[in-house]
Amino acid sequence: MSPTTKIFKVALIGNPNSGKTSLFNSLTGLHQHVANFPGVTVDKKIAKYQIDNNLTIELIDFPGTYSLYPNSDDEKVVAEILSNPVNDDYPDSIVYVMDPFALKREMLLLTQLKDIGIPIVVVLTMKDLVEKRKLDLNIKKLEEIIGNKVIFFSNKTKANIDEIRLALKQSINNPKDNQRCYMLNSDEKSIVATFSNRLNFNTDYQALLQIHHSDWLKYQNKYLKKEIKEYKNNHDFKSLSFQINETLDRYGFFSKEISKIAIKDKTKKETITDKIDNVITHRVLGPIIFFIVMLLLFQAIFSWAELPMNLLESGFSSLSTFIKSNFAESWFTGLLADGIIPGLAGVLVFIPQIFLLFLIIGLLEEIGYMSRVVYMFDDLMKKFGMNGRSIIALISGGACAVPAIMSTRTINNWKERLITIMVTPLISCSARIPVYTLLVVFAVPDTHIGVFNARGLVLMGLYLLGLAMTLVSSMVMKYIIKSKGRSYLMITLPEYKRPLIKNIAIFVKEKVGAFVFVAGKIILIVSIILWFAASYGPSGAMDTAEKDAIEISTGKNLSKEEMSNLKASERLEHSYIGILGKAIEPAIKPLGFDWKIGIALITSFAAREVFVGTLATIYSVGSTDDGMKVSEQMAKDINIRTGEKTYNQAVAWSLLLFYVFALQCMSTIAVVRKETNSWKWPIIQFLYMGFLAYFFSFLVYNFLN
Repeated sequence: MSPTTKIFKVALIGNPNSGKTSLFNSLTGLHQHVANFPGVTVDKKIAKYQIDNNLTIELIDFPGTYSLYPNSDDEKVVAEILSNPVNDDYPDSIVYVMDPFALKREMLLLTQLKDIGIPIVVVLTMKDLVEKRKLDLNIKKLEEIIGNKVIFFSNKTKANIDEIRLALKQSINNPKDNQRCYMLNSDEKSIVATFSNRLNFNTDYQALLQIHHSDWLKYQNKYLKKEIKEYKNNHDFKSLSFQINETLDRYGFFSKEISKIAIKDKTKKETITDKIDNVITHRVLGPIIFFIVMLLLFQAIFSWAELPMNLLESGFSSLSTFIKSNFAESWFTGLLADGIIPGLAGVLVFIPQIFLLFLIIGLLEEIGYMSRVVYMFDDLMKKFGMNGRSIIALISGGACAVPAIMSTRTINNWKERLITIMVTPLISCSARIPVYTLLVVFAVPDTHIGVFNARGLVLMGLYLLGLAMTLVSSMVMKYIIKSKGRSYLMITLPEYKRPLIKNIAIFVKEKVGAFVFVAGKIILIVSIILWFAASYGPSGAMDTAEKDAIEISTGKNLSKEEMSNLKASERLEHSYIGILGKAIEPAIKPLGFDWKIGIALITSFAAREVFVGTLATIYSVGSTDDGMKVSEQMAKDINIRTGEKTYNQAVAWSLLLFYVFALQCMSTIAVVRKETNSWKWPIIQFLYMGFLAYFFSFLVYNFLN
């Protein structure tokens, strides 16, 4: 990029499910990254591309919103930025994305944007669907009504995408949009005039937005907020009433004209979407179909990923063996072969499963099924003190609790949102998959029940157990947490459509990339620390370990290999990590856990999947067997003193239940703190989930043992 190149910010704005994100993907491809809007945990997708030698576009995908009078944190982000001309993300131009099947609804936000005065490029999506169904839509008449050129675009065929880019370039060089759709009444004009010298605005309507939202806008100072509040009280200026009246006026502004050109299906027949929805959203068949879809999802995760996982695990083991065999013995060789490689392998080997999880979720989202799930379970969620949108968080929790908790911002009622936040981590996330996959081998034999793999069924059972406890916990909280009012569900059910490979690829790349690089950094650091702590100990501790090993082996006729493993195990037990593990062992012994498992429990607070990497590092340092998978090393782990296997069926089930319920994730605790703006709720969450984990682990271990 040359020093003279100008960067112009372009905001992609539209109602939820209008095709906005698909257009963003079509315009930018894989050249995008995700950040957060400053000061909030709302996702901001950004991409830059150069139009010519002197002009670069920075395209920002804003959260979906229905109005600049927000009902959620996502919508507040849009209102805050567009009401403030000096905001860093304030756009030079707007691409407004419209759903051709909901033109009336789209008019509210469009007229608000026009009154702000930013140049607008109007894009109508789903061109291919309208043409396929041979529906009538008079684009020329629509352009006359709204006073803007309308570009009809297809995400499937990419029709008119070059026209969108050209319109963007032209809009940046054009003067501000002078068309106004709403005339301020006398009270609104008066309050704007009163504070005009204290506000930074381009149009009177922008100033009015700042006044309406003064109580929560972050960029306004507290003295101005106080003065505006006093003015409203003294002059009986009721912001809410004015906002309602304005909204009604805006709906009436284009209503009659838009009704004349709104899409009409001449055939009057049921569409394919209608026919599918009759089955998919059926009160009885709908949940059954959802259950079957989830069953197939977990079978795919467990069965289809087995071959690539084995190849990856063998590759990492061979690499570790190669380093030990071909490089001189040193602390660095030990760190690399016994620390970093086993630690990373313990998580990276699960990439195939994570890939499949997000691939299938992305596919379901792309075809329009996930919106139906939200609609179907709305009534059920209300019975448990939540909202229909809570299902989004619970389903997203199957991937990761952090973005799932962030997604609760779309729930308007605080009580329903708080309950959703408090129970979402009980849904088994993708980070638990490595733990489940590792431990289920010891808990369940490799058999089939009909066409289904028994371990795959257990994997789904663990998810269902987490879901059941989610509903029980939310029901309890429904009666404990007090709040007035309820939220409402506003959702658009999009037309079923053929999935776009590019959209799914971008979704999977983003999610798997986050898993690999975010988890990878943590695991790398933890692996290095663990290797050091497991390889070294207090002065004289390793000599004591050798003596203890000789004493234990006396009279037991151990082979050379068994003796070597015993010495390695004793050295590990006398290392820094062994001392820490021994200190916490009494607390976890009733659950069947030894000190090695205790260390893995502690380190997995960084991220649940670190549990596997920790055991891989511990067993690599504490064993002389090279090239063995972590599961094989665990299977061979026998308590020399008792002769019993460390990982028997009782221990495996105890650990599985512990990880179903325990809040083993610092990132989740941090995001709950941020979203609730209090340490009270994450502390309560950690304690009640910890109690559930300990209680059920204790029960199952003692029952099976």
